[in-house]
Amino acid sequence: MSLFPSTIFLSFGSGSCGNCYYLGTPDSAILIDAGVGIRKLGKAFNDYGINREHIKAILLTHDHADHVKTAAKISKQLNVPVYAIEAVHAGFLANKYIPGKIDEAHRQIIELGKPLQIADFCITAFPVPHDSTANVGYTITTGDSVFSLMTDVGEVTPEVSQALQHSTHVVLEANYDPELLRTGHYPFILQERIRNGRGHLSNHQCAQALIQNYHPALRHVWLCHLSGDNNTPDLAHETVQSLLSASNIPVGTDLQLDVLQRSKTTGPFEL
Repeated sequence: MSLFPSTIFLSFGSGSCGNCYYLGTPDSAILIDAGVGIRKLGKAFNDYGINREHIKAILLTHDHADHVKTAAKISKQLNVPVYAIEAVHAGFLANKYIPGKIDEAHRQIIELGKPLQIADFCITAFPVPHDSTANVGYTITTGDSVFSLMTDVGEVTPEVSQALQHSTHVVLEANYDPELLRTGHYPFILQERIRNGRGHLSNHQCAQALIQNYHPALRHVWLCHLSGDNNTPDLAHETVQSLLSASNIPVGTDLQLDVLQRSKTTGPFEL
């Protein structure tokens, strides 16, 4: 049995320095993305009393290194399959900058829109726009919780909106503050890549997506994948909270809002 008596969520890192998320019940768990160092991950497992044998699978969102660079090592060490849509697996294999490749026996395909049951989790992948080979979000039902994770979101599409409308718990990107991006050191071409609809969501776009798709069953939102140059945790939280409050969405009472740290473990949070 896990040290945690209920379903919990942990972030082991969220940002361009590395992404990896844990969702676990008392009996089983999954990882979403594998972009943090394997020693760091092992230390986090020990610190939080995570039973490695409970981890049943790794899910990948897309093939950028900060999301997949340790997937092969973690998969081999834990002896678990790695699920991704076919295009993401292909992009991973073609990426010469990612050390090691996932063993063929561990490469498993998840199909867009087709629910997949893994242990205690019913998982559905949906498309998310980003400048990678392909990118997906995941909606994961476990018990009475519907958990959706959407990172590296170029724009809010109908699929992203639908996930927000049906989830009780949401991890959603709030990557940058528009003014910090505009006045910062990034060259114009990189600024355009970030905000062109296949890059990232700003704090304001994140808030608007939540406002437009809010429903009373939404209980917890985590802001993820903050830029280290064009955002801060306090600014992201303040911007999103103020815009939600201005729309009469009660942050801090009915709805909890938290920011995931870029390079530190955040949590655990009980679902």
